[in-house]
Amino acid sequence: MENNTGRRKAFYLLLSVLVAGSIWLFADLTSGPNNTPRTRVQEFKDIPIEYLQEGTLADRGLMLLEDGSDMTIDLKLKGTRWMLSCLDRSQIRVTANLVNVVSAGTQAINYTVSYTDRQFYALDYEANIGSATVNISELYSRSVDVGCELVGNVAEGYTAGQVELSHSSIEIRGQAEDIDPVRFARVTLDIGADAEETVSQELEIQFYDTHGNLMDKSSIHADIETIRATMPVYVTKELRLAVSFADAPGARLRSTDYKIEPRTITVSGDATLLKNMETLNLGEFNLTDLGTNASENYTTTYYPIILPDGCQNLSGITRAALKIRFVDMRNATVATDNIIWKNLPEGRSAEILTNSMNVRIFGTAANVEAVTGQHISVTVDLSDYSAASGTYTIPATVLVAIGDVGIIGEYQVQVTIREKEEDVPPEPEESQPSQEQPPTEE
Repeated sequence: MENNTGRRKAFYLLLSVLVAGSIWLFADLTSGPNNTPRTRVQEFKDIPIEYLQEGTLADRGLMLLEDGSDMTIDLKLKGTRWMLSCLDRSQIRVTANLVNVVSAGTQAINYTVSYTDRQFYALDYEANIGSATVNISELYSRSVDVGCELVGNVAEGYTAGQVELSHSSIEIRGQAEDIDPVRFARVTLDIGADAEETVSQELEIQFYDTHGNLMDKSSIHADIETIRATMPVYVTKELRLAVSFADAPGARLRSTDYKIEPRTITVSGDATLLKNMETLNLGEFNLTDLGTNASENYTTTYYPIILPDGCQNLSGITRAALKIRFVDMRNATVATDNIIWKNLPEGRSAEILTNSMNVRIFGTAANVEAVTGQHISVTVDLSDYSAASGTYTIPATVLVAIGDVGIIGEYQVQVTIREKEEDVPPEPEESQPSQEQPPTEE
């Protein structure tokens, strides 16, 4: 029992020491006598200076030289011990803006200290430090040619064209001793193995001296950062010529015999365009233009051969011929008395004067022979005659309810339209007095 009591006293004693030490450490880090903030100074060495708006210097024919310029700076920051102990040098950012530099020479510009975490904005400089020295020089510029080195190969059956560069020459700027050794610029285009389509890439520019050695470009400033290189890849391909057909009832492609001359042409062009292209569509043909009779003679229609941009017609043929005819086509005249009207306006009555009509139809022999007058309906629409009275010849719509059959010609129906008479109820008959029959004598 006494051992447990002694252990408990030791635990509480240790806990009291830890709490008191923590309170003392916190007070020492954050405040001084009379609860005033306790501050100290800490030096951070070699903090890099980030120079902004260097591009504006180049526009003015100037450049920043590292030699003679402050590229790093030592900062003495003042704050609480706790704040300074939490600050890492990577969280400090020193920036200097070159936008107001307009002449060459050594000069001082202001810099700004900022932090990646806003809690450190409570820190302050120990001394009045706020400017950095920069060495500004006039730019020397000249123009150099740009070449392209190819890496890779095209697939068998494909042809590589000439590489096209977005810029054949560029302007470079810098100090004379850095610029003078440059003899040319080059980009490297890697088209890969067995390329089957055009390759286009934005490429980094490299600089070379008279002996073809790659140069360090850190002091060489070009007016552009990258150059687009495009190497077209061509393919030779045989394309089948085709025509789109517009059909109608009775005039279907299955009832025709047609051919296109020539059937194919040989073209050469950009592999990207021709990669998935197997046919070349010449245009459209309306089958109703063939007429309504079967014929042994073909109807010929010519179409110009128009290739996609960038392709070449190696066959040399500039137009193709579509030869087409109906091989199973019949037309006939069928009489029908199935003539009706629709959409009769309210308050009007109609009487159809055309009792029968001969309708010319066409289609395959089997379809035409199956049609009788009962399968044909002739309909006139009276919706536009709401205020009309009299006899009118009205266009009619003819439909065939069986098979795949077309209609030849246009049809009209004569209709008489009258104002509808109101129905008058018949007058009731007057009742007659009943007459009794005299009794019959027995």
